[in-house]
Formats: sequence, C-alpha cells, structure tokens
Amino acid sequence: MAGFISNLLILLLLFQNICLGFRSPLSVFKRYKDTSRSHSAECLGSDQPVISLGLSDFALDIRMPAVTPKQSDTYLCMSVPLPVNDEAYVVDFKPHASMDTVHHMLLFGCNEPSSTENYWDCDEGTCKDKSNILYAWARNAPPTRLPKGVGFRVGGETGSRYFVLQVHYGDVSAFRDKHKDCSGVTLHLTRQKQPLIAGMYLMMSVNTVIPPGKKVVDADIACHYKRSPMHLFAYRVHTHRLGKVVSGYRVRNGQWTLIGRQSPQLPQAFYPVKYPVDISYNDILAARCVFSGEGRTTETHIGGTAEDEMCNFYIMYYMEAKHAVSYMTCTQNANPEMFRNIPQEANIPIPVKSDVLKVMHGHHEETKDSDASYFLQQAKKEEAEILDQDFHIAEAVEWPGLDLKLGQVSGLALDPENNLVVFHRGDHVWDENSFDSKFVYQQRELGPIEQNTIIVLNPSNAKLIHSTGKSLFYLPHGLSVDKNGNYWVTDVALHQVFKLGANDKEPLLILGMALQPGSDKNHFCQPTDVAVDPITGNIYVSDGYCNSRIIQFSPNGLYVMQWGEETSLGRSRPGQFRIPHSLALITDLSQLCVADRENGRIQCFRLETGEFTREIKHKAFGRELFAVSYVPGGLLFAVNGMPYPGEAESVQGFVMNFSTGEIIDTFIPLRKSFEMPHDIIASEDRTVFVGDVHAKTVWKFASAEKMEHRSVKKADIEVQETKESETIVEARLKNKPESTYSLKNMDKQHLVQQASTTGVSFVLITTLLIIPVVVLLAILVFIRWRKTTVYGGKGGGGINLGNFFANHKSYSRKGFDRLSTEGSDQEKDEDDGTDSEEECSASSLPPAPSSS
Repeated sequence: MAGFISNLLILLLLFQNICLGFRSPLSVFKRYKDTSRSHSAECLGSDQPVISLGLSDFALDIRMPAVTPKQSDTYLCMSVPLPVNDEAYVVDFKPHASMDTVHHMLLFGCNEPSSTENYWDCDEGTCKDKSNILYAWARNAPPTRLPKGVGFRVGGETGSRYFVLQVHYGDVSAFRDKHKDCSGVTLHLTRQKQPLIAGMYLMMSVNTVIPPGKKVVDADIACHYKRSPMHLFAYRVHTHRLGKVVSGYRVRNGQWTLIGRQSPQLPQAFYPVKYPVDISYNDILAARCVFSGEGRTTETHIGGTAEDEMCNFYIMYYMEAKHAVSYMTCTQNANPEMFRNIPQEANIPIPVKSDVLKVMHGHHEETKDSDASYFLQQAKKEEAEILDQDFHIAEAVEWPGLDLKLGQVSGLALDPENNLVVFHRGDHVWDENSFDSKFVYQQRELGPIEQNTIIVLNPSNAKLIHSTGKSLFYLPHGLSVDKNGNYWVTDVALHQVFKLGANDKEPLLILGMALQPGSDKNHFCQPTDVAVDPITGNIYVSDGYCNSRIIQFSPNGLYVMQWGEETSLGRSRPGQFRIPHSLALITDLSQLCVADRENGRIQCFRLETGEFTREIKHKAFGRELFAVSYVPGGLLFAVNGMPYPGEAESVQGFVMNFSTGEIIDTFIPLRKSFEMPHDIIASEDRTVFVGDVHAKTVWKFASAEKMEHRSVKKADIEVQETKESETIVEARLKNKPESTYSLKNMDKQHLVQQASTTGVSFVLITTLLIIPVVVLLAILVFIRWRKTTVYGGKGGGGINLGNFFANHKSYSRKGFDRLSTEGSDQEKDEDDGTDSEEECSASSLPPAPSSS
C-alpha cells in the first residue's frame, strides 16, 4: 500500500509539471526524482527537441547525445541553438537525470559555444563569449519554476542565442555496463514578455586556505552593489566536507539582514528566502563560510576535487526588465573590518546527524535499512521548509483594542520605538452636515476637539503611554511619524497639514491656510495623508477629497512640485486619482505608493520625479481601496472598502508581494467584523494594525507562527497558576495546530479558563477532552490492523531531496583548471463604495465617493 501511494504521489507530481499554465512562486519546489535510468532507449527527447505548447509557448529538450564517460570527474558539454530569433523567456526547468550517474548539471546561455561538435570535453571551454548560468541541478534536485511574471531572457538583441549543457560525471562506476547516457533538462519557454527578469548572483571565495587541524576557519566575501534594485527570492549554499555553515546577508547602513543560512552538509537545494529581501544601490552583499580543518594533515585549498574545498553562496533574484542584468559575481572581500559585526548566528554550526553525513557522502548502504524511517521524516521536514512560503496572519484576540474608548479612528502609525500611534476624532463626527458645496467646514461653532486626539499605545497590551493633540484639530484624518518621532497629521476641516513634536503643545510646522480650501501651492482641499522621506526629509501630501494630486515640499515646508490629475471618463489612466487616500513610502526603492481609493487600486511613483512606475489592482479589491502600508523587504499591506450593493467582494485586508503585486494572503477579524477599515500600518516583524472609522476601534493581526508561540507561552503561565489545569494545557499543546492559528484552540483555551472561574468540574472537562482522543486512537488501531492483515506490514521508503550545483567560471590551483566551481564530493545515493462612514462628501462631489 505504501509503495502504491508513493507511486501515486510521483504521478501526481509529474502531472503537475505538465500543467505548465500554472506557475506560482517557489511553492512548486516539490521533492522530485526522475524514476527512469539513463539508458540509450531513453534518449527519445533528442528526436523531437522542440515541442509546441500553444501560440506563444514551447518546450526545448536539451539532452546529452548518448554518451559513455570513461573516467571519473569527466565534464562533457553540448550545445543547442535557441529555435527562435525573437526574444523568449525561460520560466520552467525540468531535469532528466539521476545522481546514480550524474554528479551535477549546469546550463549556460551564450552567443557562441566553444565547439561545434555534437559534444565535447568541457576542458575546451563552454562558451567563446561571456556565459551566464541559467540553471543548475544535482542530487535528484526537484524541477525549478520561477515566480509568476519572472523569466530568464534569451534571444532577441541582447539575450543568449545558444544553450550549453555541462554534465559532470563524478563516479563512472555506474557505466561499467557501457550504457549510454542522455541526461539533460527540458525548458519551458514563452514568447510572452515577462515584466521581471531572473538572474543569478554568485558569491564565492577563491583564495581560502584551511590549515590542517585548525578548528575554525572563516571565509568572508563582501561586495558593494552598484546596480538597479534587485529582489531576492531563493538561495543555495555550497562547500565540500569541511564546511559547517554558510550564511548570506544584506548590509545596509550597518544593519545586517539575513538572506539565508544553511548547513552545506544538508541537501544543497535552492531554498526560498524566508522574507523577501530587496537589494538597492550601494548596499553590501556579504557571506561567510565556516570551515574546520580537524582531521586533515595537509592544507586544504579552493578547488574542484573531493579533497579540495569551496565556499559558494548563490542567490536567485529578479529585476525590472529595463534594468535587468542576468548574471553577477562577487569574489572579493571589500571590507574585512565589517565582519566584526556579523550576527553571531553566522558562526554557529548547524548540527547534522552522522547518518545524514554518511548518506550525503555516498556511504549509505550500511545505514540504509536502519535509517529508512528517519530519512522519511527528514524528507518531510525539508519539504515542509521548502514549500512553507505561505504568509498568514490572524487576529490577535488578546489585544484589547476593541475596548479602547476612541472616536472615529482615522489614522495609524508606528513611532521609532515601534509603539502604536492612533489619530482619532474624539467627539467630532464627519457627516453630511460637515461641509457645504464648496468644501467649507460648517461646524466651526463646535470648536476644536477637546480630547487628546493623538494617543500612543503599547503594541503588546494597548496600555496608554502618551497622549497629545488636545484643542488643535477639528476633523483629523491622516497620520505618519518621521524618524525623529515627530507626528505629521492632516485635518480635512482645517484643510491643513501639521508637524507636531511628541511633547509640544503647539505645531512645529503648518502647511495650508486654516479653513480655506483651495488648489494652489499654498492651499489644500481636504488633504488625506502625509509622508516624510527619512533620507531626504522631503514631505509628500495627498490632496485629497476635492483635489487629485500629490504635492512635494522641502523639509522646511517649501513647495517643490506636484503631480496627478482628476480621473477622466472611462478607464482611469496612470497618474489620475479619484481620492488619493493613503500614502506608503517604499524607501528602499525610492518610490511612493498611493491608495487611489475610488479607483480601487494602488499607484506607485518615483520620489524624485513623480514618474509613474506601476499599478496594483485586483478584482478582490472591489471598487474602493482605502489604505496601504509597506514593510521593508517587499511586503505590501492594504484594506479595501465595503462592497457596493449587489457586489460580491468582501471587506478585508490584503498581504501582497510588492515586486509582483501578487496577493499572498487575506485576513479578516475573528471578533466582530470590519465596518470601515480606514487605515493600516505594519511593522517589520509583520504585526499589522487596522483602524476602523465606523467601529471606532483598532484591530491587531499577527502571523500565525507568532500567535502559536504566544499561545504556548500563555499555556505555560496557566500551568504555573493551577495544578488542576496542567493536564488540560498539556493536551492542548500536544495537539498544536499544524499551520495557522486555530480558532478551535482559542475556544478550547477560553473553555478551560471559563471552567476554572465558574467552578465547572475538572473531572467533567477532562472527560470531555479524553473521549475524542480515545475514539481517534481506536480508529487508528483499527486502520493499522487492517493494513497489517491485508498487506503484510510492508512499508515504503523515503524520498530524497535533490540539490543544485551551479557555477560560473573556473578555479585554478596547481595546474587544476575546471569550468565548474562545484567539485566532486563523490556524493552518491543508490536509493534513490460608499464609505458609509456617515461622513458624506458635499453634494457637488461625484456621487460614488463618500467621505472619511
């Protein structure tokens, strides 16, 4: 039965790869092993190298032409021309090889191969011109699909015209039967223009020497990045047997951000970067390999044989098409002193079981049977790590924000200490009586709000830290906090923008004329939001409900420029607005994104010029998108508005990949419901706050992983408090949910707490919890008995995770000169809208928008 299930899983994986129309980010990195062995009868791919997949897509089969290597560590190359002259994009790679015969494969792109022969010894070279690595494979690595909208560019005026396949046959004992090998890779190409271009960044040490017996040796690599922004989505590490851990970082303004960290003794696949990392001009890319020379009697140098060493850190990235560079390398250490500040984690080896090392280095036969169950568990763990890209957040139900005594919550921000800052309207309400047809405020007799309108809360427990803003504002709206902790706010009744110090009772700067709407350089008309560039100090104002523009001011408040216009009839064009409602600075890319509320979209612009760069719009947004927030590293958060009558889109929050615009996750509250989520702010640890102008409340959301961690901590406290609840808490922890934070777990926790406070019998509760466990155990025993009876107790083996070997040029030492930077470890394995905020806009406004 287990064997049948294993075969069925492989068939399902193969079927998934046939469905080329579906491509999602690295979630398709599934465990894969080509079940066929490379005999001459399997070189069928060479007979039909180009296969049409529709009007714009085709597959290209690249295979070794039935070769038989005669010596170990043989490198053979062959070339295939691109079958089209125009530009195309490689979006999928499907390998055809087995680690029983092939140590690794590399696929290069170039314009002129080193030879015109059917195949040749790679010592002659791969390409006469510059070659770019497009793909790498080793150890039964899974197929590789790129994120949606991303591809390696080939053909046309600038792309490669040839593919060159390099195959390294490490141990040729598998060819004792003199069979022919036709290992290779099938490419899925499309002529559809891809907006983002993939590339490979290789960091490698070329001069590291490891003294014999020395316990710790560091190999450091660091280069300044001097190109257009790139976005990292996967990484891979590589050393030989002496490597203990390899770590890669982005260093910006002295801050180290982890790209990836892994033991090179574990399967060396490309793993997804846990959180998206953007690299900007003048950032530093840094990597460290930690080695140990223990057990060696001679110096170990960088080289390509099993007894040599390597220090490689690979990064897969994508860039905007017009700035794309497909291949980059870093082989130096530009600033050795900086590594004094490298995070301590980079120096801590990742422990690997000795049994794993035996299998990784080809000594698996003696442990194969005894460790079958272990490797199955290890395979599942590794697969979960590779496939677990889903970022899911859920409401933090312990957050007391729903009980805060607030007015209409219009703005949220985080201060430099990561405290939550809330801007609310106290006892004032924006309704149909607030403005006349010329947008002049009609309720001045109410006077300014007498409550403190800016309150600072502890983000963990919502306790009040500080408050200000009393008797200053009439109808608060937008809020941001600059790097110095100053509050920047807008007031739609006063038509002004204010800068207010945290401890100042009077504004430090005022823009606009009080109670005077207008459209020139000195007036606003219901300005909605403000943002301050932390680098330049420039001020950006979205203006607003009755203007359709973004205005830039200098740090001292002088007008610089503006852009934007009112939306024309028909489809809204780039740079046109229908209530620019919320601003988000993308400082690492020098962009400003605007929630174009009534057009239901996000528009982004360059900070320096106001030039339009992109639009993000999804059907799920509905007609209104209220607010947007950005987290450095590439995540965008947003909230939409209530659907119009008869429309299906629900009001919810969104998590998006900024680079691709793809929706990663959506979220809604568990308690109550969104009424009119008006503003959103997210912290770097992915904690999200949403302010609701109708519900007069603030919701808090956190990642499911953090929620589970808090649940465990809370359970530990319960254990300490009452001995009686100990058994119940342990039962809950042992049944911890596998993925997202479970509402059932919360209900159970609430039940236990309620039981202890209301006197419900401990015995009764224990009985209620034990009954389903007993029933479940009975079912499992029955299933186990049936399997043993019918199938004789036979089980299936584990599935091995493959790994990629990739490189770019030769290492040379003592006469050694190989094209590959991946040496032979002899690694082998025979196993394989209306706002309805009741703040209505004046009657002269277009009918669709309502005010907020």
